[in-house]
Amino acid sequence: MSTEKHDPLILVVEDEPKLAQLMIDYLQASNYRTHHIGNGSEVLSYVQQTPPDLMLLDLMLPGRDGLTLCREIRRFSELPIIMVTARTEEIDRLLGLEIGADDYICKPFSPREVVARVKTILRRVKRTPEEAQQASHLVIDEGRFQATWREQQLELTPAEFRLLKTLALEPGKVFSREQLLNHLYDDYRVVTDRTIDSHIKNLRRKLESLDAEQPFIRAVYGMGYRWEADVCRIL
Repeated sequence: MSTEKHDPLILVVEDEPKLAQLMIDYLQASNYRTHHIGNGSEVLSYVQQTPPDLMLLDLMLPGRDGLTLCREIRRFSELPIIMVTARTEEIDRLLGLEIGADDYICKPFSPREVVARVKTILRRVKRTPEEAQQASHLVIDEGRFQATWREQQLELTPAEFRLLKTLALEPGKVFSREQLLNHLYDDYRVVTDRTIDSHIKNLRRKLESLDAEQPFIRAVYGMGYRWEADVCRIL
């Protein structure tokens, strides 16, 4: 019996045919079904009639732009949306919950990165809260001031522990260096943005020493950092 109908359906909304076909080829090679729309005016009716599992939505489209479409879809659907943009000045709006996008990708991009983002978001949204708790590889014990990754203890400084907790509690959210500094210190000490970079470097090194294959913390150019792994469990 064919299982094709059970494969996730990805809606690719992109008006550049070659770029759209590149994404489609890589998605299909990863066993995703795809549907392509090149004009923004056709998106809402398709989403309502044939709800996809995830949508890759270009920002600049003929007919109706991506920002408008995302806002309108959020009025009736929690469909995961990854915005695709070449306009880096729009990134703060894309992730600032103003329109409800789940993630963004900047042009030019690697099609393998697109597939990786799709997989990450689909894993996240398909889990029930109970499943997410059970699948959490990161456990933070606030009472004991300890953190473990896949039952392996992390030896962290107080600043690294607070940094890990801040990022991991909201996976996918981009934190600026200033926001992270505010979570790390409450004694108004004078520190620079580079302090965060140093802590991030040390925290990454400790995490990757336990699991070299797992992406943990992603630097978002010009904005800050975000947690890329699964949600954590707090004790």
